[in-house]
Amino acid sequence: MQLMEKKIKKIAITGSKGGTGKSTVSVLMANELLSKGKRIILCDCDVECPNDYLLIGEQLKKPVEKVFAEFPKLIKEKCTKCGLCAKTCRSNAIFQAPGKYPVFIKDLCSACGACWIICPNKAITQEKEEIGQIYLCHPERSEGSRGRDKVAMPRDSSASPQNDFWLVTGVAKAGLEETGPVVGETKKFAIDFAKKNKADVILFDTAPGTHCPVIAALLDVDSAYAVTEPTPMGAYDLNLILDLCQKLEVPAKIILNQADLGNKTKIEKIAKKYKTKIEKEIPYSKKIVEAYSKGKLLDLSFKIW
Repeated sequence: MQLMEKKIKKIAITGSKGGTGKSTVSVLMANELLSKGKRIILCDCDVECPNDYLLIGEQLKKPVEKVFAEFPKLIKEKCTKCGLCAKTCRSNAIFQAPGKYPVFIKDLCSACGACWIICPNKAITQEKEEIGQIYLCHPERSEGSRGRDKVAMPRDSSASPQNDFWLVTGVAKAGLEETGPVVGETKKFAIDFAKKNKADVILFDTAPGTHCPVIAALLDVDSAYAVTEPTPMGAYDLNLILDLCQKLEVPAKIILNQADLGNKTKIEKIAKKYKTKIEKEIPYSKKIVEAYSKGKLLDLSFKIW
């Protein structure tokens, strides 16, 4: 009889506005889950500007995987200048003047492959190029970071609350415009790694915004926490990210960071609009600021729930 595969909970920590404390909440959430005896993977999907490793005092040394994409390359001898590739490209990454050969704009290309599939003369081949790297860290928390919760017994002799945490970090190649594929590969690596290591939860720290890399990070997660702040801009951007989660059919709740430094009335109205709730209000904390600046967030005993 085949054993059922363990269900790993996949949670996204997201937000349309940068600087609201999304990464801080991700690390604090990981820390609290660790204190409850869970095996945690934190996956930094902000591949253009990852910073989770800085918040826990780690370094990105040697990549465990490289991310490649295949970009189109024209074989002029076979091309009849029919223009079908340019008409097919949904990223507008192919420019073709009348009677001229198509020109591929790599910065706009998503490497989807539609152009070489549709070409009737097989005049487009693929050129492989490295577009990013994936890093893996296995930091240990200090003894004092376990918090007041009772810690579950280790699953085996090699596992303990200190080493049940892994950080997966995706880094896109500098200047890469379309980073969605790097997010997708980073996410896939994290999920595969979580299965092999019998993790309980994967936390996906997304990039700020509602663009393609954020969508790639939010796809197929079980739920999301939208981190915001009690400001007019925070409320505006919260509306955008909750709308995106609704379209992707991802259940979302709100975490209000620095909740005591502004007026949360507009946040409450948006929560009501999307029939969700403010799951947690985190007040301004000097302890968090100090731990953040010193790269010691993983050692901070600070209860979220």
